[in-house]
Amino acid sequence: MMDHLLPSAAALLNADYATRIAYIRKPRWISHPVAGKAHDAMRLLLDRPSSLRPRGLLLAGPYHNGKTMIAERFAIEHLRQSRQQKVWVIQTREGAGLSHFYASILSGLRAPQASGWRSLSRASEQVDHLLDSLKPRLLIFDEFHSALRGRRQDVKAIFSFLRRIARVHDISPVLIGEIAVYDAIHDTEEMGSRFDTIPIPRWGYDEDFAALLDSLEASMPLARASGLSHPTLAKTIHDLSEGLIGEVVDIVSQAAIATIQNGQDHITEARVASLGYLPLSKRRNAALRQEMT
Repeated sequence: MMDHLLPSAAALLNADYATRIAYIRKPRWISHPVAGKAHDAMRLLLDRPSSLRPRGLLLAGPYHNGKTMIAERFAIEHLRQSRQQKVWVIQTREGAGLSHFYASILSGLRAPQASGWRSLSRASEQVDHLLDSLKPRLLIFDEFHSALRGRRQDVKAIFSFLRRIARVHDISPVLIGEIAVYDAIHDTEEMGSRFDTIPIPRWGYDEDFAALLDSLEASMPLARASGLSHPTLAKTIHDLSEGLIGEVVDIVSQAAIATIQNGQDHITEARVASLGYLPLSKRRNAALRQEMT
């Protein structure tokens, strides 16, 4: 019996190595309490009545911790259930000022963009026309901290734009980024009053983390249960990942692939140790970097 596996993973146990490894490398959704809370908050914004001052939402936390996946999963579920797209994900471009920000929105809304220089007024008109036509309810700005790396007046102009689309187009902005976004929003009480915040913190070494490992193990097509949530193995994975969900997935995926390649049927502590996995905080001064000098 394969009670430790999801049906989709169990169905691949007799597949060849390449097929199983390709399955492990695929992006995967792992539900967890914070993700559920974020989805509930976005659902409330999506279903709210019209407002002259709609609230926004901030999902903030460290890099490589699942924030983008939370947003994209919500947008995909919305598309599956709705006849008209009301949720759009905008990948915020690196660069300061409204011109870069407008370009991010036009790209996210899949609008054609003229080559060469485009005046701010023309870009603004095009964005307004698209928002009036598409009538989105939520605009999710991923990597929003990229828009904050400019002059103070540029940041103020972007926040002014967010206030305007809320007032004029009844749009709730959802900002996703690092803790710097929280600081920027709360630089003024007026802007801070417009956003609710859901932290996406690092995972503690606790029961929720054990449940995360159980969910991840269930998606790995390995014949025997690995017991990733057993204290010693779980602590090893937690220490190496430093509580970042993206790092957890990388560690377990690499261990599962190495296990398959070596003809084994479950992940062991020795297998995880053999990866030589270096925590993110220690990579800056790693021996590998020294080889580059």
